[in-house]
Formats: sequence, C-alpha cells, structure tokens
Amino acid sequence: MTPIPAASSRRGLWVGLGFCAVLATGAWAVMSGTVEVPERFNPWAPLDVAAEPDWLTGFKLARARRDPTRCLAALARTGMQYDLLPDRVTGEGCGFENAVRLRAAGVRFGTAPSLSCPMALSFFMWEKHALQPAATQHFGQTVVAIEHLGSYACRNVNRGEGAVPGAPRSRHATADAFDVAGLTLASGQRIAVKRDWSGSGEPADLLLRDAHRGACRFFDGVLGPDYNAAHRDHFHLETGGYSMCR
Repeated sequence: MTPIPAASSRRGLWVGLGFCAVLATGAWAVMSGTVEVPERFNPWAPLDVAAEPDWLTGFKLARARRDPTRCLAALARTGMQYDLLPDRVTGEGCGFENAVRLRAAGVRFGTAPSLSCPMALSFFMWEKHALQPAATQHFGQTVVAIEHLGSYACRNVNRGEGAVPGAPRSRHATADAFDVAGLTLASGQRIAVKRDWSGSGEPADLLLRDAHRGACRFFDGVLGPDYNAAHRDHFHLETGGYSMCR
C-alpha cells in the first residue's frame, strides 16, 4: 500500500475543517437573522401548519412538539377549537402536561378527545395534509367525522392480550395516543377500519391505506390492522414513543 503523503493528508484535513466552518457560519447567520432565508427553506422558521408539506416539515413539526410554548403557538394557528387542560397526575406513570380537549377540527368527533399538544398538532397535520387529500382523491369528497376508540387512558401497553400488569405504560397513559376506528364522508358514507381494510383495492380500502401511510409522516408511531389482532379495528397513532410504521 502506498502511504498518503503527510502534506496531502494535512490539506484534506484543512479543507474538511474549512467546509465545516462555512456550514457553521451559514447556520449561525440564518438562525440569528443576519441572512434572510424564505421561511419555506429556513429550518428554524416556525412550522407553517397550512403550507404544503416539504422536506423540512418533519423537522419543524418535531421541533415544535419538543417545546411546549412553540407547540401551543403552532396549535393556535390551526384554527381548531379546543380547551386547555390543567396538568394532572392520575396514577403512577399516568397523567398529562400541556394537553387540550379537542372540541372541533376539520372533522367532528363523537366524544372530544383529550390529547397532549404534540398529539393534537400532529393530528391536525395528518387530517389536513394526508386524510383529506386521500378522501378527495378516492371519493371526490371530504371526511366530516372521525370515530375513535379513545385517547387518554391510564393503562399499560396492550399487545393483544389486554393491558397486562407489569407491562410498560401505554402512550395513552400520557394523552400521547389516539385510536381511529372509522370515518364518515360528506355524503354520509361510513368507512370502518375493521370492515374496509381488506386489501381489495376498493376505494374505501385505498383511502384507509393512504391515511395510514400518511400518518407515518406526522406521528412517531403508527399501528394498523396488519400489526396484530389487537389493532384489527383501528389505527393507533402516537407521539413521543419509538419510531414505527406498521
């Protein structure tokens, strides 16, 4: 093996360090406002909840969810109707902080779900930028209501045998999860996860699959009927846990 000349090695090192310095200087200039960059291309700009998602949306959404103040500010821009909930502890590993009771969004709910701010923000992004476009594509109409199986519940993880004592707490225990069981279209047609997730390629099946796939862009964890029997009748959507799309 021919050794690399020391001078060449040093030049490579200095080039690498110079490149890193340029990147760091550029990042500082953007963050400090010294250099103006259009918000769409500025990773440190606030999340624009109405803008068409792009390659920076996931980063901005995650950044907003990590900070309670940023999260509530972004949530206020969604136009959803909600009530702020007082922080509370309801048991060991159970309770919530920075949570809301979601009264109305672009869709109706049978029962207003209690969701952490990160969950409510992710729900809005999914409903607006994934669910509604899928409904329009496959049915030419919007979703007007969502049937759900609950959000906050002080319980352990359910792997198919019920909430097992000693198992880790579910994300439901901190209002960081939401179970979607069905949709109602503007025409009144009801689409149920248990019945219509069929693999048939029919419009209802395609809508559900696009909604599931789209959820993986806006939530940290998504589980559907193909995951296990416990989820055969709903989509489990969550934030703050492990990254999964099943």
